[in-house]
Amino acid sequence: MSDVHAVILAGGSGSRLWPLSRQQLPKQFLVLDGDASLLQTTIARLSPAIDAGSVLIVTQESHAKGEAYHALLPYQTLFEPIGRNTAPAIALAAAYLMAEGGDPVMVVLPADHIIKDEAQFRAHLDIAIQAAQDGKLVTFGIRPTRPDTGFGYIKVRGLRAEGRGLSGKAARSSTQPSALSPQPCIYEVERFTEKPDHAAAERFLKEGDYYWNSGMFVWRASVILAEIERHLPAVHQIVQTILAESRDAETFRQAVEKHFAAMPSISIDYGVLEKSDRVLLIPCDIGWNDVGSWQAVHEISAKDENGNALQGNVIAVDCRNNLIRAEKRLVAAIGVEDLCVVETADAVLISKSDQTQRVREVVEVLHERGATEHIYHTKVNRPWGSYTVLEEDPEGFKLKRIEVAPGARLSLQSHTRRSEHWVVVSGTATVTNGNEVITVQKNQSTYIPIGAKHRLENLGDEPLHIVEIQVGEYLGEDDIQRYEDNYGR
Repeated sequence: MSDVHAVILAGGSGSRLWPLSRQQLPKQFLVLDGDASLLQTTIARLSPAIDAGSVLIVTQESHAKGEAYHALLPYQTLFEPIGRNTAPAIALAAAYLMAEGGDPVMVVLPADHIIKDEAQFRAHLDIAIQAAQDGKLVTFGIRPTRPDTGFGYIKVRGLRAEGRGLSGKAARSSTQPSALSPQPCIYEVERFTEKPDHAAAERFLKEGDYYWNSGMFVWRASVILAEIERHLPAVHQIVQTILAESRDAETFRQAVEKHFAAMPSISIDYGVLEKSDRVLLIPCDIGWNDVGSWQAVHEISAKDENGNALQGNVIAVDCRNNLIRAEKRLVAAIGVEDLCVVETADAVLISKSDQTQRVREVVEVLHERGATEHIYHTKVNRPWGSYTVLEEDPEGFKLKRIEVAPGARLSLQSHTRRSEHWVVVSGTATVTNGNEVITVQKNQSTYIPIGAKHRLENLGDEPLHIVEIQVGEYLGEDDIQRYEDNYGR
């Protein structure tokens, strides 16, 4: 479908899945179930209706030029200089697609959802695209199974259309949704309720005409922009300013960098959909899960005969209904029930299963402390390879293991507050140190003084591994001045 584009929203921080998810590598880029990341799975399930060339990913620039560099490399990307919620992100994507000369249908999807029944999802998507071509704003609703307060709820008020051939066909009337309809149905939306309290959620469940808001939408680019102009004029004005300063993709990005921070932070649900008279809902029974907590990960994971979801080097003796995930060390549990235990190289989370929504409270405490365990892992991916922090001492040294991929090189850079000692463990390093370029073989070392312009390169066919010892009064990753960089940082 050449006039259909997927817009994947991949800018979230994923704080509720800490300690696996970090600000620099949030959950959408991680493998939680199966062999592919959530982002890869989201894109793959669109085929064959939408191919990879018609995918536009909206994400933070720090992801695109940092740990998620290789994951994003095959796709068109729009960078958000700062997080401003879904309405500005969607407005930006719609304007970008229309600036290329078309008016495509946009299939807007979060990058971090699980859908088990992908064939049924594609059947519903086909219906949604037809409705969007008729100027409607279509959302996918999930039938609630419990009075969950973590979701938004959507109330529908009548059957608008059923099956295919939406254009020009009369819809039969219905006051209540039918769970027995043989084909996907589309309902008019009466109202949205954002994350109700428990009593309200129970009432919605009993009434039966409410659906969970999945956060998946389909509409034409021009239609959503018109609705944004109507209901969010401040967002629309900034988008028009960006377009006025844009002549091509490069100047579009520059204009976004200049003006995007002035956007109000507001969701598309609250800012537009709650106020629009164009919104329709398709009920979906597609095995959907927004993976918004570790309890949700437990729900989608394969389990043993006692209901335990175990991953990694785990021993569980007389345990029931637990999620236990080990990334680095052995985790042993005895006689526990309904727990979530997640171990990484630098943190361990232990929570009751029904309390995992509160993980973000831990992230808030880490932020208040000025800690880094919520920002990045001990192993940090980079466009050129990776580094792993082995040890860091407050007295002024840090020990790292660095891997540089074949043919890759770090930026030409300098540091104002630390020196570095490099020891080659395997491979051959080409080192720029001031005005000198030298080759450093296995079991040889070199010294980079404070302030020296330097660069590390791997011109060989095998990975280069070095051990780096940093010494100085300040060892933060932000003590870096770049002069040349292959990756646009």
